[in-house]
Amino acid sequence: MKPKEKNRIIIVDDHQLFSQSLELLITSFKDFEVISHFENGKVFISYLQDNIDIDIDLILLDVNMPVLDGVSTMKWIKENRPSLKVIALSVNDDEEIIIKMLANGAKGYLLKDTSPEIFKEAIISVIEKGFYFTELVSGMLVKKANDDSKKISLKEKEIVFIKHACTEKTYKEIASEMCLSPKTIDGYRECLFDKLEIKTRIGLVLYAIKNKIVLV
Repeated sequence: MKPKEKNRIIIVDDHQLFSQSLELLITSFKDFEVISHFENGKVFISYLQDNIDIDIDLILLDVNMPVLDGVSTMKWIKENRPSLKVIALSVNDDEEIIIKMLANGAKGYLLKDTSPEIFKEAIISVIEKGFYFTELVSGMLVKKANDDSKKISLKEKEIVFIKHACTEKTYKEIASEMCLSPKTIDGYRECLFDKLEIKTRIGLVLYAIKNKIVLV
């Protein structure tokens, strides 16, 4: 069988100019090609349903789209094609949206003003290693996230809290779910932030994904 010559990428974004500019950037990289464009999640999902065996190395998925947005599209991918690798693209770093995308299986989250160098590093990392998260988005140092030399011991309730934090629930809803007061939940959060050396809930989600506390 002839070896595949280039990594095959699909862009799902409703902004035609951005999509075309992104393709020009990707094709300027060695060993990469854009095989198709879609303007929203609905037409992309229809394409996947009609092309079950299509070979795709990476999907670049816009978060904000008409008809079917990135979050809803990501949920469908998680349920129906979980092996697909997706990098979410957005113009903002809204924590709630980032958590939703990561919790539903996105392997990376990039802002649309990311430099070409970082963008290239990200797509290579996701294809070869399975994930890529910048310090800006993760709220933690990638070096620390990948440091396996220090084993951190977590209590059972802390693990339960982390699992809830990796969903779309608010902290108040998590407190109700765990039959604890919001003040106690705040205590869990701050303790874990300190123990894991992270600064945000996004960092907590990233830690959980990388350490397989939750599976995406």
